[in-house]
Amino acid sequence: MTAGRVNWASSTPSGRPTSGVASRWRTRAAQRSGRVAHTFAELVEKQRAADAAYARVQRLQDDYGPPTQTKWSGQQTTTWETAWRAWRDLARDVQAAVTAYAKQQDTPRQDVEERVREAVRHGETEENGETEENGKTEG
Repeated sequence: MTAGRVNWASSTPSGRPTSGVASRWRTRAAQRSGRVAHTFAELVEKQRAADAAYARVQRLQDDYGPPTQTKWSGQQTTTWETAWRAWRDLARDVQAAVTAYAKQQDTPRQDVEERVREAVRHGETEENGETEENGKTEG
């Protein structure tokens, strides 16, 4: 490696980090500076967005057929790849937000992730069981 040159495994041909690397760096920098403050409701919304994006990827793949058995057009490939990237980015953001929230709350990350999944499954927006439909705690 020559002096003054960055040799990152995940970089563009020009040597700049890829958007994923840059995004992770920005997320970590924001977490260190204390600017990332997530509420449980935000985690639930982020997870719902990631789930919707995943459903879109699955719908497209079902519509287009298996890529190894059906020749996709260039537009179909581009559409599917764009949807896949959106899902991947949203899923990564959820994971980072859950990690930051767990650290803020001094709670095991797995516990937070499980509570978020349960809240998404049951239509809740808050940790106390408040639902979207009635704004009241289920009892």
